[in-house]
Amino acid sequence: MPNSDVSARPLVLAALALALPFLVAMLALAAIEGIGIGAIVATWIAGSLAMAAIVARHLRQLRALRRQIELGERPSEPDSILADLVEAAARLARENQELEARAVASARAREAMLDAVPEPVLLLARDGRVAVVNQAARDLLGIDCAGRDLAEVLRYPQVLQAASAVLVDGRARAVEAALVAPAPRNLDVRIAPLPGLAPEDGAALVMLGDLTAIRRAERTRADFIANVSHELRTPLASIIGFIETLRGPAQDDAPARAQFLEIMDQQAQRMARLVADLLSLARIEQNEHTPPTGRIAILPLLGTVKDALAPAAQRRDMAIAIDAAPDLPDIAGETDEVAQVFQNLIDNALKYGRTGTTVTVRASIADDPPPAFPHPPGTRPRVLAVAVRDVSAGIAPEYLPRLTERFYRIDVARSRDAGGTGLGLAIVKHILGRHRGTLTIESEVGRGSTFTAYLPLAPDKKPSTS
Repeated sequence: MPNSDVSARPLVLAALALALPFLVAMLALAAIEGIGIGAIVATWIAGSLAMAAIVARHLRQLRALRRQIELGERPSEPDSILADLVEAAARLARENQELEARAVASARAREAMLDAVPEPVLLLARDGRVAVVNQAARDLLGIDCAGRDLAEVLRYPQVLQAASAVLVDGRARAVEAALVAPAPRNLDVRIAPLPGLAPEDGAALVMLGDLTAIRRAERTRADFIANVSHELRTPLASIIGFIETLRGPAQDDAPARAQFLEIMDQQAQRMARLVADLLSLARIEQNEHTPPTGRIAILPLLGTVKDALAPAAQRRDMAIAIDAAPDLPDIAGETDEVAQVFQNLIDNALKYGRTGTTVTVRASIADDPPPAFPHPPGTRPRVLAVAVRDVSAGIAPEYLPRLTERFYRIDVARSRDAGGTGLGLAIVKHILGRHRGTLTIESEVGRGSTFTAYLPLAPDKKPSTS
């Protein structure tokens, strides 16, 4: 038998086996009728082989038909029923492939559209699972929550109750929730029904609006108003009280009048400093997003600040020492604002430093600026570092992160006695922010503190073409 028929041999043997009962019957009939056994066996073998050949031929046809269906080919007999069947099956296969391709393309287009939406979005299935999640939601939540139950993603009873209600009655709802992880967030959760989609694609749309910045601004504004009111109320109450006293019992008391006027002057000066700092901070914030365009020679500027603060240093029996190379390059910035940075830092060092010590101001090129220093990725920033070091009681590590907050003071009474408004370091932070710089604070309890301002160098001057 040819190689192409090798696979038909088991079928031939099976046909012979199936014909055995027929052989037995023929032998019995031969015994009754007296027919020769040889003729009977020969007839049986011939019939069995013919049956096996027919079955083998049909088997080959079925194999060819299967190959043609798989390959989408049309048989050579165009008028046969099998050819029509193959063509119909091939057409159905092509249509199924096209439907599957369109479904895949539609799903990808939907995911791409959702990923392009800047607002975090979740699609909820009818059973409350997250069917689809866009990139903004993955970034916000820190996980790919597709396939998970909404209760695993947003564990807030009010959100889950609203989602369940929307899936039941089909009416949109909105609630507010606070997200703890991966970072604290205030969320405006809006849930809207999607009656037009298939249940497995999505039955409701969950939109997560980030209210964190808005809530933080509201708290900052409320704290700012409360702090300003408190800072102004105390000296105003003191001045009003002394005025009433001078108009009444102390009207003719010259020593008391002189003492009260001195205190009133101090309180008025305190309010004047506070108002000046508030105006300065407001002006800096207004221009914070506008980069400065000037050039500043740092050594003459530090010398000017030192001369301005020399009387304050003498009153405390302290000294200011500047350590800087004479050929330091210029920095980019506005002279008045950068001068205010170093004036605030040196003034703080004088207020909180120990009597009889020296405040050291060291300026140098920073070979390794801090990671927080803003610069384009892959570039090496050109930075000048100016460090102001004092000899003082130092600051405990837990207080360092909050030192640049407005009105934050570690020792409120000492700060007020020293004439501080609680805004000096906040002003420094905002000025450095406008100048694309940064501030670092290092302190050792009992030894002193170092405040370092990092500022970008000015671009190299272009050679004259004249």
